[in-house]
Amino acid sequence: MGGSLLESFFLIFTGAALLATAAMFTRQPLLVAYILLGALLGPHGLGWVGDVALLAQISSIGIVLLLFLIGLDMQPQALLRVLREASVVTLVSSLLFALLGAGAALAAGFSPVEAAVTGAAMMFSSTIIGIKLLPTTALHHKRSGEMMVGLLLLQDFVAIFVLIVLFSSSAGAVEWSRIGVSLLGLPVLLGGTLAAVKWLLLPLLARFDRIGEYVFLLAIGWCFGVAEVAELLGLSREIGAFLAGIAIATSPIAQYIALNLKPLRDFFLILFFFSLGGGFNPALLPAVALPALGLAVAVLVVKPLAFRYLLGHQSESSGLAWDLGFRLGQSSEFALLIAYVAASSQLIGELASHYIQAAAIITFLLSSYIVVFNFPNPMAVSDRLRRD
Repeated sequence: MGGSLLESFFLIFTGAALLATAAMFTRQPLLVAYILLGALLGPHGLGWVGDVALLAQISSIGIVLLLFLIGLDMQPQALLRVLREASVVTLVSSLLFALLGAGAALAAGFSPVEAAVTGAAMMFSSTIIGIKLLPTTALHHKRSGEMMVGLLLLQDFVAIFVLIVLFSSSAGAVEWSRIGVSLLGLPVLLGGTLAAVKWLLLPLLARFDRIGEYVFLLAIGWCFGVAEVAELLGLSREIGAFLAGIAIATSPIAQYIALNLKPLRDFFLILFFFSLGGGFNPALLPAVALPALGLAVAVLVVKPLAFRYLLGHQSESSGLAWDLGFRLGQSSEFALLIAYVAASSQLIGELASHYIQAAAIITFLLSSYIVVFNFPNPMAVSDRLRRD
């Protein structure tokens, strides 16, 4: 990294404050400002912040905290109901989007293996953009929030399976034993967290709930402790954090914890969007620009239509189906991770990796514009649409 970590934080957050101010005056989404700042200051831009990979690792803390906070507001009974309702939509839509991505990659001249990886990368929607642009009241108390969390969580399970296969393929063959261990790890982790909450965490919170510093420390330790156990079991830290939140959602202190962790979450999410922009190499853009733009447009058109049809067929209202369709009408952070893992395993070339990354980033930007300017969200520039 050029300079110290403190200097990088100065550049990122001062620059983000300046660009965010300009974005507010020009009625632009703040997410776009953070991504553009990363491209400007990152190693492929001015190079003032060189080690974007380190910042990406740090910013992943924000994603973990985000999933933990979502879990805090989800009652277990409601979650199980939503997961049952969203399972068919998730599986059918994931298959459709995989075929869309693979077909576009084949048409662009990539190999069958690269097309398969592209299809896998296009299956999922962005947890960050979907949740970040959903009003808090809708996320916690409305049908749209329940369905979005259910769909995204099931997509995360599918994405983890894809990543497990990609990781295991680095040895030249799929390690089915490793996949089996990961699948068995989920019920083990869920049972362990519920037991730990009942016999350890809730008694401690009940005894020392008047000491805010201790509650904050215990919540952070619980979140990252369960997240790390999930990683060791072959799942993901995000799923571990979500289960950690679910396990204490019924506690009266859950809302107090959620309120105190939100500023910390936002701090790390700014780093995430910065690293997203900083990790892209524009030198390879001319070779993949047109194919990536074509794939991005296809995703932005097909995903809302598919979710509208599938959710409407499942008896959801037309308004809700369209709302969720557009909010989920982009690629996912998992697409970037899949591209990186597949390239590291030499399953795909550097050009294919940047093709996937470029398409994903384009969908992030355009989808953010679509939601910010047309649907209620916390970052809207219009008073009519702004909902916290």
